[in-house]
Amino acid sequence: MPIKWVLHWQPNAGTTANSQIVSEVSQCVESINEQANAVEFPRDFLGISLQEQPNKYYFVIRGQRMILEAESSIQTIMEKLQSYKTRVALNFEGFQYQLGDFQLRVGKVVPIHSENLRGIVMEMEYLPISSWEKSHQIMGEFFDIWQEALGKRSLPGHFVHIEPIFSEFGLSDQYTSQHTAVQYASIMAQMIATAQSAQAVRN
Repeated sequence: MPIKWVLHWQPNAGTTANSQIVSEVSQCVESINEQANAVEFPRDFLGISLQEQPNKYYFVIRGQRMILEAESSIQTIMEKLQSYKTRVALNFEGFQYQLGDFQLRVGKVVPIHSENLRGIVMEMEYLPISSWEKSHQIMGEFFDIWQEALGKRSLPGHFVHIEPIFSEFGLSDQYTSQHTAVQYASIMAQMIATAQSAQAVRN
C-alpha cells in the first residue's frame, strides 16, 4: 500500500474553517492539476455521436489531429469519473431526404436544453461510392446544382464545405463514420469560435 499523509486545516488565530476555504483549496488543486496535465492530456476535445452509429462515440482531438472511436457507454464512465466536464453540448436535428443516389440531411444546430439556433447544417451523401477521392467530382457537381437552386431563393447566406485533410487524422480514402465525426468536429469548432467572437463584440 502506498504511503499516505492525512492533513487537517489549522485556521489562523481568530478565524474559523469555512466552505469558502474548501472552495479556494479545491481551485488551487485544480489549477495545479491542469498545469501538470497540460503537457500530457488535451484540455479540449469534441465528442460526437452519430445517428447511423448509435452504439459508438467519437472523440476528435483537433490540436493533435486524432480521432478515437469508443463504445457509447464511455460517456457515462467519463461522467462518473469526472475526468472531463461538458462545456458545450449541441444537438443536430432535422430532416432526411432521398434524391436519387443522393441522401440529404438538413437540420438546425441547437444547444441541448435550449431552442436558440446556433447554425444550420446539411449532410450530402452519395450512396454508390465509398471512396473519398473518387466521389469528388460528382459531389462537387451536385453541390454546385444545390447552390444554384438555393441561390434562386435569395437567402442571406450559403452553405460552405471546408474539407478536412483526413490523412492528418490517420484516415484512409475509404469513407467511415470517423470521417463524418472529423467533419462535424470542424463545423462545431467553427460554430463555437463564431459564438465566442460574437460574444466578445457584444461585451
